[in-house]
Amino acid sequence: MNLDKRKQSAEREAVRVRNYQRARQRALVRLRQKYPDQYKELLEQEKAKDEANGKTWLDITGATANDLGIPVPTHGQDLPPRPKQTDSDQQDEGNVGGEE
Repeated sequence: MNLDKRKQSAEREAVRVRNYQRARQRALVRLRQKYPDQYKELLEQEKAKDEANGKTWLDITGATANDLGIPVPTHGQDLPPRPKQTDSDQQDEGNVGGEE
């Protein structure tokens, strides 16, 4: 039963995200048509920022410069590396549902 609740919750979240992304994409298209020069300028700034921070994909797997250990300038920021995401369902499961 707990698995069914988790699936239903995940499905609701997936629908919510899909609907948000569709509306966001339509709004972005409208803004791009209304303000083409500003859109292009902002897009180029964001692309440059991603490249500078090593967040651009290098291949279809989604690998980035950060993933491959390629040194990336931090613009004066001394941030620790981001931990790799793992399957959070299997980490520290703990006491689920009050079971002992």
